[in-house]
This record gives sequence, C-alpha cells and structure tokens, in this order.
Amino acid sequence: MLSERLQNMRESVRRFDHARFRQSAAPVVWRDFDEAGLSWTRRVSTLLERMCAAEQPVVEPDQRILFTRTVPSVPLVYDDEQWGRQFDGGRAHELGPISNLCADWGSTLRQGLLGRRAAALAAREQFAADPANIEFLDAAVQSIDAVLDLAARYAAEARKQGRPELAEILDHVPARTPRTFHEALQSLRLLHATVWMNGHYHVGLGRFDQYMMPYLQTDLDAGRLAEPQARELLAEFFISLNRDSDLYPGVQQGDNGQSLMLGGTTRDGQCAENLLTRMVLQTAHDVNMIDPKINLRVTSDTSLETLDLAAELTRRGLGFPQYSNDEVVIPGLLAHGYAPGDARDYTVAACWEYIIPGKGAEVVNIGAVSFPAAVNQAILDGLPAGDDFPALLERVAANIRSQTAARVADYANLILPPAPYYSALMTDSLERGVDLAHGNHYNNYGLHGACSANAADALAAVRAFVFEQGTVGREELVRALRTDYAGAENMRQRLAQGPKVGNNDPAADDLLVFLFDRFAEACAAVGDNGRGGRVRPGTGSAMYYVWLARGHEGMHEPAVGATADGRHAGGFFSSSLAPSPGARVAGPLSLLQTYAKLDYTRICNGGPITLELSDAVFRNPATVRKVALLVRAFAQLGCQQLQLNTLDAAKLEDAKAHPEQHRDLIVRVWGWSGYFCELAPEYQDHVIARHKHQL
Repeated sequence: MLSERLQNMRESVRRFDHARFRQSAAPVVWRDFDEAGLSWTRRVSTLLERMCAAEQPVVEPDQRILFTRTVPSVPLVYDDEQWGRQFDGGRAHELGPISNLCADWGSTLRQGLLGRRAAALAAREQFAADPANIEFLDAAVQSIDAVLDLAARYAAEARKQGRPELAEILDHVPARTPRTFHEALQSLRLLHATVWMNGHYHVGLGRFDQYMMPYLQTDLDAGRLAEPQARELLAEFFISLNRDSDLYPGVQQGDNGQSLMLGGTTRDGQCAENLLTRMVLQTAHDVNMIDPKINLRVTSDTSLETLDLAAELTRRGLGFPQYSNDEVVIPGLLAHGYAPGDARDYTVAACWEYIIPGKGAEVVNIGAVSFPAAVNQAILDGLPAGDDFPALLERVAANIRSQTAARVADYANLILPPAPYYSALMTDSLERGVDLAHGNHYNNYGLHGACSANAADALAAVRAFVFEQGTVGREELVRALRTDYAGAENMRQRLAQGPKVGNNDPAADDLLVFLFDRFAEACAAVGDNGRGGRVRPGTGSAMYYVWLARGHEGMHEPAVGATADGRHAGGFFSSSLAPSPGARVAGPLSLLQTYAKLDYTRICNGGPITLELSDAVFRNPATVRKVALLVRAFAQLGCQQLQLNTLDAAKLEDAKAHPEQHRDLIVRVWGWSGYFCELAPEYQDHVIARHKHQL
C-alpha cells in the first residue's frame, strides 16, 4: 500500500493540482531562429536550450523526486509554411520529430551527461574535417549543457526551499554517474522529461529493471536503503511520470508511449529477473495509474511467483502487464538481421513493436495493410468473375502485395528532423558522429497487418457457404455486401455463424495463417526499405480497428463496407490478435492454440493476442493462479505477445453515462492504457463491445 504522503501526491496529480505551475504559453522561437539564420540542426538544439531556460523549477514540500513541467507545449522551430517546406521532396512521419524509440538509458546513466559531453568533444576531434559532423556534435553539446543548466537551477531552487539533500543530488546528477538508487531515479526523471521537451514523443523507458538494479543493489548492500524505502522512491517516480503526461501527444489521452520492460533474458542469455522486476510489478499495482505502461518478458520457465504478481496487476484493471515471449520474439529478431546480444536486449516502443534500446532507429508504424479490404475486394471482383476458391485466395494475396508496396512507397523518401539531444542518449551516435535522423544500427520499418480475424472469418464463411455448401449465391453475396445486407438479413446471420478464428478450428485458422504468410512474403519482397533496413510485418492493429472500419482522413483507402463474416458496414473490426467482435469462442486456451499456429519468425513487429477477462475471474487466489498458468500456457504454446484486460461491462456502461463517478477507471485501449472517461466515444464503445472470456 502507498504511504499517506504518496496517496496524497497521487490524488494531487489526478486533480491536476500541478497545472497551477504551468505558464500560459510556450516561447515563440522561430522568429529568433530566422533572424539568427540557424540551420535545422541548430534550431533543434537551441529549442531545447530555450525550453530548459523557460522552465520554472518547482520544489514542493513533499517531493523527493523533482521535475514538474511548466512550459505547456513545444513550439515549432519554423513557422507552419517553413516547416512544411523542410519535407519538400519527401515526407514526414506523423508529427515530424523522431518518436517511438528508446534511449540507451543504462549507458547514459553510467556515463552521466558530462561523460556524453566528453564523447561528443572527442568525436569532434576525430571528425574535424567534416562540417556536418561538427555541427551535429556542437548541437549535441549545446543540448547537454541546456539540460545540465536546468538541473543546476533545480538544485538552486531546492536549496532556496530548504531541501539541501535534494540540492546535493541535483548537483551530482544527471551530470555524473548516480551513487544511489534515489539519484538514479532523479537522473532518469530529468533525462526522460527533457527528451519530450525537445519535441520528441512516445519516449520509451526500456529495460528498467536491468539498468536500475545495480543502483538499488549497491544501496541494499551498503545498508543505505531497505526494500520498503526503495519501493517508496519507486512509487514516487511512477507518480511523477503521470504529472506531465497530459502534455504528451497521442491519438487519445494516455497514448503517450511511456512503456517500461521487465524480465526476460540478459544479453548473454541468462535469466534477467531480479528483485526490481518484482518490485515494479508490486509498485505499479499500488500506484494504480496509467503510467508507466508495464511490459513483462517471459519464457515457458518464468516463475509462478512472478506470474502471480503480474496476474495481480492485471486484476487491478490497468490493462498491463503486456507479455512478450522471449522464446519466440528473439528468434524472430534474429531472422530479421539483429545481432544475438541485441535481439536478447529488446524492449517495446510505445505500444508493442520490438526495438533495441540505444541502437534502434526503426519507424515501427508506417501504416497498416487492411486484411478486410484485401479480402472484400477479392470477393467483389472474384465472385462475379467465376473464381474458384484458390483463385479468390490469389486475388487476396495480390491485394496484400499491392497494399504493402503502396505503404512502403509512401515512405520511399522519409525525412526525419535532426535530433542532437536524443542522439546523445543513444549507444554510440556521438562516437560515430551520426545524428539519429540519418539512421542507427537498425533502421527497419514496421507495418501492421490489421484486423486479421474479421478477414479470415470472411474467407472462411465464403468457403463454407458459397463454395462447399452452395447455400449462398455468388451474385447474392456481392449484392448484399454492396448494399450492407439490405433485404438479406437471413444471409447475414448465416454468414455470421460461419467458422471463427479463436476456436482452434482449421476451417478459419488456416486462412488466418494464409493471410499472415502472404503478408510476410510481401514485406520480404520489398528488400531494402530505402534507409538500409527491412520492412517488418506485425500482427497489431493500433487505431486501425476503428479507422479502417469507419474511415479516417489519415487513411489511404476508404472505410471497408459490409464484410462476408456478417459484419455490417461501420461495425468495429478485431483489435490486433483477437476474435472478431461478437464471435463465439470456446475459451482462452482455444484462442492461444489458434494464434500459436502463426510463424512469428516471419512477423516480428509485434502485436498482441488480446483477451478480455471478466472481473469475476479474479475473485479468489485460486483463479489468480489460473491467470498465471494461462500466461505460462501462452509461452509454452509458442505465442508471441499477450495482453490481458479485465472488464466489467456494466461498470463501463455506467461510466459512460456518469463519468463524474468513475474518474479513475482505467482500461486498455490498444497498446496503451487510459482513463476510460477521457476517451473519445468510439473508443469507449469498442472497449465495451469487446468479447469477454470466462475461465
């Protein structure tokens, strides 16, 4: 349980009491940058300098880990017209700045910012003949100095407020190697927050229990800290991550990418679980807030003690931890060209996509291949043409190839803005004199294979009722799809009763495998993505389960209409690896058996099996253990990624009607968790409509 101090702090954050410290607006910088004639690189480093200088240090009496952001937004370094011109001849990704990566927090903490500064100056000597390298390295030094100055001003404010112990910490970190667990947490808080202040977003926290455990162990061995005191500091760190998260961009409030990874194996293949692994699971349970998003790496041998703690966290209803199976993920990364040590060191980006801390410059979400669109178009074209079922499948495969090629072609000339500060926090960008904008060790693209269950179910229904039984006519089905089943309700209900993904039924599952195999082939056929990387196919859907169903200005194709699985136009699609909404599924084990049939060495961009569990599942310790055993079964069956959510549909309906009574109700949306009452109505409706499974 949280101490009274932390309970009060948590409630204060939920009330947004800290908003009183926020300034009315961010500084306008682009005019000054124009007058100074600054390059893009220098604009980015000077932006961080201006943002840090504009921050007003906040030291509240009850705080032990400091930083409260007071500048409410990050300004553009060009005006709108100039900003657009920076991408002439190419394209931006999402908002423009580099996102969805994870710094090498372990190395950065060990070296301190002064160590990274020294690395930049040493590289400057090496690359003295190259003006571009010199400009990048000078910008990195300018960025580091800006953060060090912010830490110094926080130290001065701590002294002013009569907190010399905090001032001493900030005198030391993030400039130097932390001496204690407290210093390590404080250093990470400042380092992480300032990346966001430079315009980056979806900034991951990586393998937290691995790089933070040495500092905790040193304290424990020296007797400076006992475990309860360490948990108190850890809980405050977690609460602090929620203080500024409403300022972070995302599709919805809560979609901020503050993901943290636990457990798994070390770079040399040993078990990586430690005391901090379990402490994080327990502390996240007690803090009960949407950040950080917890991920847990498991194997078929992960201890039941750890899985029980994870199940108790799921019981909280936070929608995490999300599980990744090392025995499947690591071989998939190896098959896609990752070095063994790096593959074992993986974490996740904002949601579930796999990246390597400090070494990855992947763009993990360049869009989605719409499996329902590929299937629907094949049916509408193929049935009137007299196709047999194999010919229909070839049309589906061709549509998948076409969509894949189009999504990659959209990124044929990706332009990423300079990132001198983020680069300074990566493994060796400074040492190589290369800004992240120009790549890192791994430069792959990630592409989602979206809404797979609906697409496979539609194919299974067509095979069963059109080709095998002959109970649905070709022209009749095409007409029904084009008119959203107008006057064809009996047919729609028949199609809806067809074979369904999730029942370990080959009649549907072999078509699911077919879709992902063709997708993997299409991605492999691309070869080099134009940035020295590959295109990694994945099984996730992100927001596309809504966008593909109902249309969105960011999509290339129009919304998919009625589909042959009996779904009406506008109905939601399945999220990631989950049954179609409303599908009858035998149970969780059959679902895992279905998704164990996929070849995850070919589809390694991530995307979880998503299971919705009634809160009745967690009513006694024996059923909590069953959830732990379900996770073990997930690993033993050879599935890749799992997300367990706890739902009480009646409570969600009441929260939609009476949001003021359910302010703290948290749900998993896709790869992130948010406060239910802060979500847009379409996302609330999808969460409510999800299929619930009983154990």
